[in-house]
Amino acid sequence: MFPVIVVLTFILLIALIVEQSNKKKKKTPAAAFIVTEKILEDNIRFYRDLDQAGKLRFKKETADFLNDVTITGVKIPVTDVDRIMVAASAIIPVFCFPGSKYPNLHEVLLYADAINMQFQSEGNNNRDILGMVGSGYMEGKMLLSQPALALGFSNRSDKHNTAIHEFVHLIDKSDGETDGIPKLLLDKQYVLPWLDLVHKEMEKIKEGESDIDAYGYTNKSEFFAVAAEYFFERPDLFKTKHPELFSMLEKIFTPALSK
Repeated sequence: MFPVIVVLTFILLIALIVEQSNKKKKKTPAAAFIVTEKILEDNIRFYRDLDQAGKLRFKKETADFLNDVTITGVKIPVTDVDRIMVAASAIIPVFCFPGSKYPNLHEVLLYADAINMQFQSEGNNNRDILGMVGSGYMEGKMLLSQPALALGFSNRSDKHNTAIHEFVHLIDKSDGETDGIPKLLLDKQYVLPWLDLVHKEMEKIKEGESDIDAYGYTNKSEFFAVAAEYFFERPDLFKTKHPELFSMLEKIFTPALSK
């Protein structure tokens, strides 16, 4: 009987040691990111233009995004302003769809400068990529130039916002195809009219008769992202210059407001 008691005691002791060890291995959950109104007011014009209820929701969705998605600096520090700008870029295109998430995104990588296809941001080696949605082994990641991120929110006169551009690509990709047709946001009845407008405007770009960035001529997906940048950055000018495209993008991004 004595040996049995000794064995049982020994087993119990080992079990307690293992349990304590497992507890130590468990990581303490990261503290929730606290979004300050000052950073939003100082840097995000879209936020400033909202009413009080809209600001409260924008602030909450910013915090939710930053608690879901990791923002990592590649050999550079990441500031709270960087984080807020990334989150705002994600929220702005889907703000009329409360609670929207990006299940196809887990991490945003910030680089000190433009990068090349090998994700290098140093040296003179064809670095001309300011933003990119990852694929293959980089699936679930977005790559952004930190200066381009900041410029997208500091330049009030251009029609560009690199981060919004990349999040629009994610929206486009969310239906399984990156083809310039956001099927999850665009009613079927509008798909053909949308494609017709895209083709017409791409031809104008080709002929130098459009003020939409020439990069939009690359393909329908890039046209959608470039036009969306313009739509969110300079809505009044876009509406004046491209009323039909403006109306269609309203149906995509702000369906309730466009009715």
